[in-house]
Amino acid sequence: MKQLLVGLSKNKKAVIGLSILVIILLVAIFAPLLTPYGASARVGRPHQPPSWEHWFGTTRIGRDVWTQMIYGARTSLAVGFGAGLMITVIGTVLGIIAGYMRGKVDEVINFFTNMILVIPNLPLLLVLAAFIGQASPLVIALILGFTSWAWGVRVTRAQTLSVREKDFVKSAEMLGEPKWRIMTFEIFPNLISIVGINFIGSVIFAVITEATLEFLGLGDPNAVSWGIMLYNAQNASALTVGAWWDMLAPCFALALLGLSLALINFAIDEVANPRLRTGSRLNRWKMLVRTGEGRI
Repeated sequence: MKQLLVGLSKNKKAVIGLSILVIILLVAIFAPLLTPYGASARVGRPHQPPSWEHWFGTTRIGRDVWTQMIYGARTSLAVGFGAGLMITVIGTVLGIIAGYMRGKVDEVINFFTNMILVIPNLPLLLVLAAFIGQASPLVIALILGFTSWAWGVRVTRAQTLSVREKDFVKSAEMLGEPKWRIMTFEIFPNLISIVGINFIGSVIFAVITEATLEFLGLGDPNAVSWGIMLYNAQNASALTVGAWWDMLAPCFALALLGLSLALINFAIDEVANPRLRTGSRLNRWKMLVRTGEGRI
C-alpha cells in the first residue's frame, strides 16, 4: 500500500488527474459560495448567452447554467462514488471468497457471476429504470450497485487464486489462522491495486451510465444533475436554437471528470504493473545516450 502511494505521488498522470478531481470536489462542496443563485431559481431571460452576469448563460426557462452545473456535480459525484463503492465492495468480497474458498462456494458465486455477465448491462439498466419510472439518483445508484459487480468478481477471483498459493498464505494456514483473517489481512492487502482500478473504473461507469439514463428521460426531472441538464437541453432543442452553452456545460463537466478518473486509473495500472513503465525507462535511457552518459 505504501509503495503504491509513493509511486502515485511520483506519477504525472496521477498528480494531474487527482488535481482535477480535487478541484471538481471542492467546487461541488462550496457551490453555495461560488454562485449567488439557487439551483432551480429563474434568474434571467430564456437562453441568455454567456455574460459577466451569467458565466455559462441561462436555460430555456431562465436558470443559470453555471449554478446548475456546480450543484449538479454534487448529485453526479454522489451517484458515481456511491455506486462505485457498492460495486467494488460486492465484487471484492465475493471475488476473494470465491478464489480462496473454491469448491461449492466458488461454483455458486461463479454461477451468479456468469448469469449477470450474460445479460447485457445497459439494456438491463434501461428496463429496470423504465419499470421504476423517473428513478431518483439514489435509486439509480442502487440499481447500478446491484447489477454491475460481476466484472469485479471475475478479476478479483483470478488474482486471489494466484495470491492464495504464496508462501505467506500457506504459513498462515499452517499456523491455524481463521479463514476470514487470512482473506482480510493476508490476501486483501495484496489486491489493493486491483481494487483501486476496479473502484475508479466503476465510478466512471456509474457517472456516465447515470447521465445516459437521465438523458433518455428515465431519471427524476426535479433533480439537479449533469444528466438532467442534458435531458432538459435536449427537450429545449438547445442546439437547434443556437443555445450551445446549455448542452456544452454538462458535456464539458462529464468529460473533465472522466479525464481525471481515467488518468488516475492509468496511473494505478502503471504503478501496479511494471511492464507499463518500460516505455518511460526506455525514454530516459535514450536521453542518457544522447547526452553521452549512457554509452557502454
